[in-house]
Amino acid sequence: MAKQFDRKVVLENGREFYGYGFGANREVIHEIVFNTSMVGYQEIVADPSFANQMVCMTYPLIGNCGITDEGADVKETTLGGMIMREYNDLPSNFSYVKTLAETLEEENIPGIYGMDTRAMTRIIRREGTMKAMITDAVKPLEECLAEIRAYEIPKNAVETISCKRRWYSRTANPKYSVVAIDCGVKLSMIRRLNQKGVNVTIVPHDTTAEEIVELKPDGLFITNGPGNPEDVPGVVEVIKALRGKLPMFGVGLGMQLIALAYGAKTYKMKSGHCGGTHSIKMLKDGRMEVNSQNHFYAVCGKSVEETDLAVIAVDLIDNTVEAVECAAENVLGVQYYPDAAQGPDKTFDPFDDFADMMKKANVNDGEQVF
Repeated sequence: MAKQFDRKVVLENGREFYGYGFGANREVIHEIVFNTSMVGYQEIVADPSFANQMVCMTYPLIGNCGITDEGADVKETTLGGMIMREYNDLPSNFSYVKTLAETLEEENIPGIYGMDTRAMTRIIRREGTMKAMITDAVKPLEECLAEIRAYEIPKNAVETISCKRRWYSRTANPKYSVVAIDCGVKLSMIRRLNQKGVNVTIVPHDTTAEEIVELKPDGLFITNGPGNPEDVPGVVEVIKALRGKLPMFGVGLGMQLIALAYGAKTYKMKSGHCGGTHSIKMLKDGRMEVNSQNHFYAVCGKSVEETDLAVIAVDLIDNTVEAVECAAENVLGVQYYPDAAQGPDKTFDPFDDFADMMKKANVNDGEQVF
């Protein structure tokens, strides 16, 4: 006899998908998105840009590698939920320390498997991201839909996940010091800066321009993060106040905030870019690169033309803006994740460009300042 379904996903459009629960046994309502990555579910669970979202994995088998202690990307997970076709609770990876189910249970994240994730993905791709609920299989549909319609997606995601006090990440023989505004930073970004000989001071999202200047940094890093960039006006004002005074580098949400500070516009995408197989074109020399992305808002390319920024990279599928720069003011922003490994042939590294901008600006002569 087949095992009876005990949980279900209810979409805002009324569709129901039945499955089996694992991880945290609780009801949640979040925005539902899909992710096309074949590997890296541990990083997906830990990605702060998924705050207040439940992720439908398009790859059919998840969990077979377990969870390792290596390369943890955040101090606290914020994923809303995880959905998959088949879950493997017997990892074959010799270095795993716990299963995905154990991790989700520890982090209070509900998971569900056993449904048609291909059909679910097609709905999201066709109709766009929408609200959804993970709940008990027996809960009446009308009751679920009433709660989903009444639920409002939080607009304070950055405020919720940003650090509450300053912290530091130093490296041996530093060349520069950088202040990173934490909008939901992945620790791998900080590690990459350290590898470039940079001491990093990570500050809360509501840190003022004056407080940043007092730290005497050589550059400013605006991190990745979740949600609508228009919901973070404080960081936009900091960028406006410091543009031209410090080299700046923004990733993901950070690039969108730079664009807003320069007068460009952003918009919400229908289903976003979420996965590890996106191809972009570098407009300066025509090179192509494959990278990892996770964003549901994008910068309007037409609006960039009316600013001091220039578009330097676009997505090959839908022509969305993937990188901007203002060479005169030493400002660079990339939409994708430059911390992801790109292979031995990768030649464009924004972290190298950021270090070059600080060298060019010659702020503090590249000496350690803290």
